[in-house]
Amino acid sequence: MALSGEVCVVTGACGFLGEKLVRLLLEEESLSEIRLLDRNIRSELIQTLEDGRGETKVSVIEGDIRDRELLRRACKGATLVFHTASLIDYNGAVEYSELHAVNVKATRLLLETCIQQSVSSFIYTSSIEVAGPNRCGEPIINGHEDTPYYSYPISNYSKTKLEAEQICLQANGELLRDGGHLATCALRPMFIYGPGCRFTLNKLRDAIRSGNVQHRLSQQSAKVNPVYVGNAALAHLQAGRALRDPEKRAVDLASKTSPFCPSFCCIFWRSSWRSCRPCSDAS
Repeated sequence: MALSGEVCVVTGACGFLGEKLVRLLLEEESLSEIRLLDRNIRSELIQTLEDGRGETKVSVIEGDIRDRELLRRACKGATLVFHTASLIDYNGAVEYSELHAVNVKATRLLLETCIQQSVSSFIYTSSIEVAGPNRCGEPIINGHEDTPYYSYPISNYSKTKLEAEQICLQANGELLRDGGHLATCALRPMFIYGPGCRFTLNKLRDAIRSGNVQHRLSQQSAKVNPVYVGNAALAHLQAGRALRDPEKRAVDLASKTSPFCPSFCCIFWRSSWRSCRPCSDAS
């Protein structure tokens, strides 16, 4: 189902995933408007988007997603929100209060704004971190969202992402101001890689500093399913289309042929013509 005539809001629009999603949206036929919401707008990105936008209107809203008035302006007259903005913290460097304010409170505020402004569809970028692994490091093999698995969020980041996801899903079916109902969806991508991925580059820098040894926290036999940024953006686009369907049908966004690899960064090194010693297990 095409997004013809839709007015889309993308939070974190200048981020790694958000930018790719915006570019995909610009390829949609007869999309009415895309509103880019980010606290750090990059002028060079806006220029490239303007050059390829066709008849789709591109609006820029710069500011913090914790700003209620900013969200009201962004959502007024909108029909579909992609909430990709998030404060990411894998090593405990960010205070819990800051993570909670951005990842949880801002998500709740954005959903409340959607209800007040009668925005009918909401896509939330969650994380595989909300699913596991648990404290025992037990693997999830060929699992899905209904697979029985005991898990308690370990990090503050995963705690806030889980709480925000629950808020998003609980808002599904909420009555909108215009009498309609809100449809919500949460996507849980594994770590996202691709051109400009700071996560991968930082991992490579750490490995170089460690004598070309990449440290890992998972079991050496564990398989991971990193997702290419273009595929992650496409999953959001497909979810948006599905929520616009009157029957609100669920869409299987997983592929049985998704590439699993036990040592993604080592493969990345080899493809970059660098030598990489076997990954060491961090204890």
